[in-house]
Amino acid sequence: MSNPKPNSAEARDVLFHLHSQTNPGLHAEIGPLIMERGEGVYVFDSHGKRYLEAMAGLWCTSLGFSEARLKAAAAAAYDKFGFYHSFNHKTPDLAIDLAEQLVALSPIPDAQAYFATSGSEATETMVKLAWVYHAARGRPAKRKIIARDRGFHGSTIVAASMCGLPRMHREYGLPLPGFLHTHCPDAYRVSLPGETEEAFTDRLAADLEAMILAEGPDTVAAFIAEPINAGGGIIVPPRGYFAKIEAVLRRHDILILADEVVCGFGRTGNWFGCQTVGMQPDMMALAKGLSSSYFPISAVLLGRPIRDALAEMNKAGELFGHGFTNSGHPVGAAVALETLRIYHEMDVVSHVREMGARLKAGLEAIAARSDIVGQVRGEGLMIGVELVADPLTRAAFEPALKVGAMFDAQALQNGLIIRAMGDTIGFCPPLIINAAEIDETLDLFARTLRTVEAQVQTHPSQIRPGQAAE
Repeated sequence: MSNPKPNSAEARDVLFHLHSQTNPGLHAEIGPLIMERGEGVYVFDSHGKRYLEAMAGLWCTSLGFSEARLKAAAAAAYDKFGFYHSFNHKTPDLAIDLAEQLVALSPIPDAQAYFATSGSEATETMVKLAWVYHAARGRPAKRKIIARDRGFHGSTIVAASMCGLPRMHREYGLPLPGFLHTHCPDAYRVSLPGETEEAFTDRLAADLEAMILAEGPDTVAAFIAEPINAGGGIIVPPRGYFAKIEAVLRRHDILILADEVVCGFGRTGNWFGCQTVGMQPDMMALAKGLSSSYFPISAVLLGRPIRDALAEMNKAGELFGHGFTNSGHPVGAAVALETLRIYHEMDVVSHVREMGARLKAGLEAIAARSDIVGQVRGEGLMIGVELVADPLTRAAFEPALKVGAMFDAQALQNGLIIRAMGDTIGFCPPLIINAAEIDETLDLFARTLRTVEAQVQTHPSQIRPGQAAE
């Protein structure tokens, strides 16, 4: 990927295609890596090179890149119905089946499903429903949303405002007023010297309550969180964290919104991430694994209190003023239903627990022999490896060194696709990954790590005074 040749596919991409989460200047210089096909957990570029896709694309392709049953489900659905909508009392038949199955899986009692087409639409829908909930109960001033540092909730204006990542705000003057951020529950980075895990979670709960009191509890509508932070570095909250946070929120009549876009459908070793971390939400957003991203579809599961508030708000006969053209799309519903069938048949939760334990144990064994791995963390098949300059002191590398980007580039060269989040290396492979493919992932990771260790040890910024580069 460098200096795209004139009239090549790479050059045309640079001319005509604006890429998400990509530096435009660098992209114009190096061009794209063009992917042409997939096979199980592997993808192949336009030169025929094979890569083990250890990030399931964008945390999403749970059933791999060539699941014939999902293709067949889509084809059969298109033969029957290319499109229909769910406005004005109408619905595609399969949307009913999908809603029923999602409600059966839901940890939220007496839930309903609302459909959209992206995770951003789903998280933003939860905000609007939270506003309706409070307004219907005579508390329309409760509109502020509290999210967390290093959280990711989408790219639309409200969803991006909820993100706790500066890159989602910088260009756009975000977050919007009324969108607040509290601590990320990263004990490795946010805890104080000598602070116990219990004291750490107590402090985060106390700081959240102080924020609510300073803002005015009568102005705060909801708190949104990923059960495990994904794009912020795969941060697993300490045990008991969500119970303490929930106690604060319930005291002040603040709804709890779970962003399950990445964590849902077995990814963390339970059907939903909130079950893994002890979170009890009022609403939850689903996407990605809902269809293994073979069709753009998302959903919100909302509990009885939210349903009752919607009925109250519209009791005079008004229409619920929200909707997307492709909500409940019949093809998306068909693909999602087949995805759920496959999850059940493969016993996805048991499989993820087994493969996740193998991946984590292997990464921990490699880390024990490394001078630059500070922490291995995660649940199920969602694991992060944080690279540091000094594991004993947890000292980070100088940002200018860009160790994560260095690792990403070397892994790609070795045929492994990971996700570098700063200096944390993320693994989120397709849930169908088997033991041999886990072992291949570990081998490629170890090989890449050895190369990166050698590169950083000889970098001028890492050489201490009086120490010569070897």
